[in-house]
Amino acid sequence: MQPLHVLLLIVIYFGILIFVSYLTSKDDSNDSFFRANKSSPWFLVAFGMIGASLSGVTFISVPGDVGSGMFGYMQVVFGYLLGYMVIAFVLMPVYYRLNVTSIYEYLGDRFGIVSHKTGAAFFFISRVLGSAFRLFLVASVLHEYVFKYWNFPFPLTVVISVALILIYTFKGGVKTVVWTDTIQTLLMLVALVVTIVFWWLPLF
Repeated sequence: MQPLHVLLLIVIYFGILIFVSYLTSKDDSNDSFFRANKSSPWFLVAFGMIGASLSGVTFISVPGDVGSGMFGYMQVVFGYLLGYMVIAFVLMPVYYRLNVTSIYEYLGDRFGIVSHKTGAAFFFISRVLGSAFRLFLVASVLHEYVFKYWNFPFPLTVVISVALILIYTFKGGVKTVVWTDTIQTLLMLVALVVTIVFWWLPLF
């Protein structure tokens, strides 16, 4: 596939995400932005969580790690399973009972403002570091196979990627994220199937 074809797919993909952001941002409010009015279909949230927990980094790097480490990665899978069970049966009932938006709001109500800010600060630092790494890896792949063809500097590739992400996320909040994560999960699984098919066919 030529770089122009990849770029065209990226443009179409982000065009779809921005269009979804436009549709989901109508009649926007604070409750819609942060909690999607508590009206998101559960099956969309569950399906979208697959893509949210995996991400493009997992799609790119995990197959190689599994190939070299065999079943060592299963520890991560079991950890996800245990973590999701804790979220579903421990945290979510607390959120709904106390009508809080996040665990940090609960920490503030239960243990005070210091606990609230400390927990939020550690989460913020960990997410910034993790997201920066993911963005660097994805931007590196885009730059190597697409933008490098037109002699784009790498920092410009990063700026373009961040700008596109901000456009569709900032516009609609959580409601937008639910739908875009669903689309991303669907496309990731389709890409996985296509990859397996193209890898399998030459064997026959």
